[in-house]
Order: sequence, then C-alpha cells, then structure tokens
Amino acid sequence: MGQSWKVPQEGALDLVSLGAVVHRLDPGVIPFRKAVECRIHVSGGEFNVAANLADCFGLRTAIVTAMADYPIGDLIAERVRAMGVKPFYKHFAHDGVTGPNMATVFSDRGLGARAPVVFYNRCNEAAGRLKPGDFNWSEIFSGGVRWFHSGGIFAALSPTTAEVVIEGMQAAKAAGAIVSFDLNYRQKLWNISGGEARAAEVLGRIVKNVDVLVGNEEDLQKGLGIAGPEVAAKSKLDPSAFVKMIEQAVAKHPQIQVVATTLREVHSTNRHHWSAVAWVNGEVHNAPVAELDVYDRVGGGDGFAAGFFYGLLTGAEPAEAVKLGWAHGALLTTFPGDTTMATVDQVRAFAKGGSARIQR
Repeated sequence: MGQSWKVPQEGALDLVSLGAVVHRLDPGVIPFRKAVECRIHVSGGEFNVAANLADCFGLRTAIVTAMADYPIGDLIAERVRAMGVKPFYKHFAHDGVTGPNMATVFSDRGLGARAPVVFYNRCNEAAGRLKPGDFNWSEIFSGGVRWFHSGGIFAALSPTTAEVVIEGMQAAKAAGAIVSFDLNYRQKLWNISGGEARAAEVLGRIVKNVDVLVGNEEDLQKGLGIAGPEVAAKSKLDPSAFVKMIEQAVAKHPQIQVVATTLREVHSTNRHHWSAVAWVNGEVHNAPVAELDVYDRVGGGDGFAAGFFYGLLTGAEPAEAVKLGWAHGALLTTFPGDTTMATVDQVRAFAKGGSARIQR
C-alpha cells in the first residue's frame, strides 16, 4: 500500500464512529400520503458503518453520539446493542413535549418508475446540541483505537457539531488511529446553516485531519469546492472524471491517502448497475460492475464504506478491499433497512464473483 500507509494493528476498538443516530420510518412501496403503517429502522451514516463492521464482519466498534431519554431513544439504544456496537452517549433529558428529539427520517421505497421520496424531521435534534467538551476522548480511546470515522451529515447539523468532529479527529490522531470522513453532502442541511460557502469552509477544516475520504463527484464539488470535470463522463459507471477530481482534492489536501466512492447507474428504482472506485496512494482500483435487483437502496454507500474499511483494517490489498466494499454494499441493497443482514461469507463469495444461485 505504500510506505506512508499503516493501519494500527492493536486496539481495544477497531473503529469508533462519531455522528447522529436516527430512526427511519419506512412505509414500503406505499407513499406517505397514503400510508397506514411503517417499519422502523435505526440508522445514521456513521452508525451504519460501525453497525455493519460489528454485525457482519465481527469487528469491535463503538458509536459516540447523543441520546435523548424517552421511548424513541430506548428503541434506538436497543438496536445499537443488538448490532453489537458499544455506545458512548451524551444523555439529554426529554421534556415530554418539544424534545430534544432523536431525528426522524421518512423514506418510502418507491417502485419501478417511481423513485423513493425522502424527507426529515430534525427539529430540536439532540445530536445538534453536541459541542466540544461533551466527550472524554482519552477515556473512549484508553484501550487503543485503530480507526475513527465521521461524516458530513453530522457536521452540518449545527454550528457546534463540526467542532466536535475536529476535536474527535485530533484526539484519534493523537491516539494513533487512521481517520476517515464521508463527505455525504446534503444540500437541504447546509442550506439552513450557511449554504455551500459555509460547507466548503467547514468541511475544508475537517478534511485537513483526514487520511481516508469517501465521497462522490457532487460531494467533492460542493463539499470541498473542487472544480467539476471539463468533459462529463460517458456514464455514471465511468470513473475517469472522478479520478481527475481526486487529483485536485489531494493537491489541496496532500495528507489524504485514500479517496473512494460508489458508482451507480439507476435504470429504475429496483434495477441498478453498481460499481466502485478507490484511489490509494496514487493507484486507482476499480470494482466490477454488478446488475442489482434492489429491494431497499438506503444504506448501500455506508455498506460499501464498511466493507472497504474492513479490507484495509484486515490488511487486504487495496484492490481486494474495494471488492469487499462493493460486494457488501450490493448485498445491503437486498435487505430492508439501513444496516446489514449479510454474513462475511456471503460478502467474500460475492466479491469473488459469486452468483445468486441457491446455497445448499
């Protein structure tokens, strides 16, 4: 992987994530305006990575987040335990009326020609109240930590959350961890806290601390202020334009050693072509292209990140790590909800070119 790349081999925790944990209401293929019932999924970009690594890949992971003490918080905490993720909570008392709340994501699945529809209620979200000094990082990292992860959705929640990200990253660096960040640019979130200009300023400060960056073309353009390609790629699966943008991003932030993203061409809500690409210390590694029958697309990108990080954490060659991420992200789209139901054996079989033939 090159002289400068070294993932710590020892640590009580393989990965610690910092971010908001949310619950998603899912009425299936019925749009909300006609829905009469919903499933509840526990989610959050940063939590999903920790949960996937614990449940599918058997790693020791933790989530650092806010917890509101009311029944929805209890529901979320139960799911965190069930996925095998160690929690470090900053607790907030709920006043029984206005909060603070655990955020709600509303997302139907769509079907065929009808795309999924996603909207939020993040009003008075407990995670948005998090500020530097809320967590004892030396205690969290006391047994050693190998990898620290956060993301752009959490960074956008309030004026203080980005500062918590930077504080956590600097403490993780001091503890010897690799630091990763998923840009996850969400225009609706940044629009209410300063728009693209603030996003570029805040994310630029965060990325100075990052070794491994996850993000697509839009993330790099809007989140980091990287100029888009002069010539558009021929298809959504063509990584060439993205690779040129990576070179600009690394010139701006030379400490970055890895940049990775998924590539997805959507033919209908339930039929996607799926691939991935990673730049690792100057070398580009492409995943194969899979044709997916998609059950629930939410969480596929976090599924890729988890599998990719697992590869790097276990010493796999970068090309193999990309395939593991690609395979796990693909499998995740076949399950309901935002977190994994796959086994590591299924991921490895798919990464080797496995098929959907029945396993007897």
